[in-house]
Amino acid sequence: MKYKQIEDKIILKAEDSFEIEQILECGQCFRFHKLAQNDYVIVAKGKVLRILQTKEEIILYPTSAEEFENLWSSYFDLDKDYDIIKRHLAEKDIHLARAVQFAPGIRILRQEPWECLISFIISQNKQIPHIKQVVENISRMFGKYICTFEGYDYYTFPTIEQLAMANEQELRNCKAGFRAPYIMDACQKVKNKEVELEKLANMPYEEAKKELLKIKGVGPKIADCVLLFGIGHEEAFPVDVWVKRVMEYFYFNRDTSPNEIQAFAKEYFGNLAGIAQQYLFYYARQLRLGK
Repeated sequence: MKYKQIEDKIILKAEDSFEIEQILECGQCFRFHKLAQNDYVIVAKGKVLRILQTKEEIILYPTSAEEFENLWSSYFDLDKDYDIIKRHLAEKDIHLARAVQFAPGIRILRQEPWECLISFIISQNKQIPHIKQVVENISRMFGKYICTFEGYDYYTFPTIEQLAMANEQELRNCKAGFRAPYIMDACQKVKNKEVELEKLANMPYEEAKKELLKIKGVGPKIADCVLLFGIGHEEAFPVDVWVKRVMEYFYFNRDTSPNEIQAFAKEYFGNLAGIAQQYLFYYARQLRLGK
């Protein structure tokens, strides 16, 4: 994507395939702070970035051309042509075409696998505001101070080594609740290389999923979220309550198991199943479909 630099700002031309509100509010990440409509601060990969989107421009700051090319371009998956993907998915059926048209600016973020794993372990039986708060609590308690920006203190998400120092009570103090021992198990298995996150991207999807399922508290949905949002396996199709509802509403017209939904998604959506999932999830949740 072409850009221009003005001082500490990177400016992109606005386009339909990038809508910051749709990207951040579609349930794939949790470290963002909304300042105003289409105006957010995010924390990712040890950096703090403000993104302001207008009808004409997308403004990212503070950053540099080097940082944009080496970090933010890949984080926002800017080299991928989402227009082609959307056309392909929209040709599948009228339901998916409407979902794509409803939120054409969604993109899959390329998040750090470790943070993604812990964040989705935390997500069990929690609403997004609560997930965000627990992730923030853990970052403040165990991460490293980055900076104060727009009047708010920002911290890195803790490394494996930093979080492995936590005990169960400290994690419960961060409001992790019953997920605290799951976080501790993830720390130990990843630290001891029983689960090697860095190898999952090069594994076949099913094999990578089996590796993540070794961690206590990681079931099929959480594993698929990590594989899609943190590892880059775009064939992963996480099935949560909203995805189950929308798939039953559009494609089954009956109560259906997550396994049956995933088998259908694999066959019907192919390698773009994960991207299709995001359009359907956002569409269903915003319009409260299937309730």
